[in-house]
Amino acid sequence: MNETIERILPRVQKPGRYTGGEYNSIVKPRGKSDVGFAFCFPDTYEIGMSNLGMQILYGVINGMDGFFCERVFAPWPDMESEIRRAGLELWSLETQTPLKDFDIVGFSLSYELSYTNVLNMLDLGGICLRSSERDSLHGIVIAGGTCAYNPEPLADFIDIFSIGEGEEALPELLRAYRDAKTAGLSKQEFLRIASGIDGMYVPSLYDVKYAPDGRVASITARSPAPAVVKKRIVQDLNRSYFPQNPIVPSTEIVHDRANIELFRGCIRACRFCQAGYTYRPVRSKSPEVLAQQAEAVLKSSGWQELGLSSLSTSDYTALSGLCDRLLDFCVPRSTSLALPSLRTDNFSIELMEKIQKVRRSGLTFAPEAGTQRLRDVINKNVTEEDLLSTLQIAFRGGWSSVKLYFMIGLPTETDEDVLGIADLAHKALKVWKEHATNRGRGARITVSVSCFIPKPCTPFQWEAQCSMEEFERKQALLRGALRSRAVTLSWHDAAASRLEGVFARGDRKLGQVIYDAWSHGAKLDGWNEYFDYDNWMRSFERCGADPDFYAARQRDTDEILPWSVVSCGVDTGYLLSEREAAYRGEITPDCRKACTGCGAASLLEGRDCDEPA
Repeated sequence: MNETIERILPRVQKPGRYTGGEYNSIVKPRGKSDVGFAFCFPDTYEIGMSNLGMQILYGVINGMDGFFCERVFAPWPDMESEIRRAGLELWSLETQTPLKDFDIVGFSLSYELSYTNVLNMLDLGGICLRSSERDSLHGIVIAGGTCAYNPEPLADFIDIFSIGEGEEALPELLRAYRDAKTAGLSKQEFLRIASGIDGMYVPSLYDVKYAPDGRVASITARSPAPAVVKKRIVQDLNRSYFPQNPIVPSTEIVHDRANIELFRGCIRACRFCQAGYTYRPVRSKSPEVLAQQAEAVLKSSGWQELGLSSLSTSDYTALSGLCDRLLDFCVPRSTSLALPSLRTDNFSIELMEKIQKVRRSGLTFAPEAGTQRLRDVINKNVTEEDLLSTLQIAFRGGWSSVKLYFMIGLPTETDEDVLGIADLAHKALKVWKEHATNRGRGARITVSVSCFIPKPCTPFQWEAQCSMEEFERKQALLRGALRSRAVTLSWHDAAASRLEGVFARGDRKLGQVIYDAWSHGAKLDGWNEYFDYDNWMRSFERCGADPDFYAARQRDTDEILPWSVVSCGVDTGYLLSEREAAYRGEITPDCRKACTGCGAASLLEGRDCDEPA
């Protein structure tokens, strides 16, 4: 390790964030013609190392001959200060290689408030921020992840966006880069080649024009780029790569456990949920493959908890049998099962008994809205009876704490709907009083309330977002209605949610705002101690941009949306029909009951969507 880095480490919090050398990390020998990929996560180590997608792509790239992948995370401000003071450049964990020395620098984008971190990491790594300022084939900057479904706010800074799942798309891009490097092609020649790879969006090959009122007037692709870039998906998850030797973090992370992925996609159609639409169609793994992967991961890592991950874990129809098989392996090793993303309409005594065999973890459910009317609007497809019956099962089974997730600011929401959240929490407490078998520690009902953010690729992508003042008024209304000490309320910051709403549906003009805010100190905006809303508002003012134009404005249904240049595979007509159904308060059945013709099945090669088997 660099001697200067060694001197710095004792002066910063959590030095293990920056040292590498973790169990199962990979350091590949390098040849002269090898292509180096820096996988950058624009947040701290403990956030990024909880990301299963990073572990997957890290293994995929390092499994390719002639390519190597190393990880880079955003430093905490104490480390950033030391890096700048010492004249160092941000480095990779595996070999402490400066970011600027990699052939390709890739960012995983999962949160809009990480955008200034992307700029900060490029700057710390000695890389020019704007794509137009980088002329060389060396140092191509790419990005993927959920936020790439609206790539436009970062279009000034990213050379290529990978739309959809990367296990197959990214190796194609890397091989094309190696060929371009060998042939001595220019950056522009390579970008034109990259635009021909399915799922790759090259912003510089698209001309965007604006109407006098600021709306997008046209988006024109320059040859050979396609008019619309359709996302990539993995066809068969049973055969796709999965990291059976995951990196074991050297310090505590947010989700400190082994994870296996049950299926991708979601049979539900919650109208606010971007992931529920962008991860379609449903593709599941067999119980046999999952059991083999789980045992391999636990043996290679030593974790004492195994998470079964998906958008809706309890929708996996073979879950009970899979849990039995996993528990046969886990119980003798004192390893517990964690089942996030449970639904109240299919939670059972049998499932409860399984997940508490080793140790009892907390239970979390997401009613999302306080009244049945609003749950029908958002197509949640759960009832109050479902929730209270589930809590009765849990409290009788010995649980005394539960977390309930809700959202405020949803389309058509009234104060009655907000007060319904408090009413439902008090009913949950009443169920505990009537049915709890474990009263020693008392009841703990946690109500967590987020702010609705209209997201691209959803039926609510055209909706206006509440003002920050309205969010805060509704939060105060809810606080006043929660009367019991056994009920704890937590809520998302309205200002941060407002800014997230701006960038979720922003256009290219926001690039100058992001740059200006970063140049005035914005970074780590997802962390309360560093988020500065006033700084952002000054940047909007300096750049002549109106945040309300992006967040508070309801879109016309015939408007050209900034993200219409990419497709998640779901037809726009279907999203519009779901929006209309929302305003009628009509429920759309889940995919298991009937196909609703969303269009995502067209991404599959000659077969129908799976059930979560």
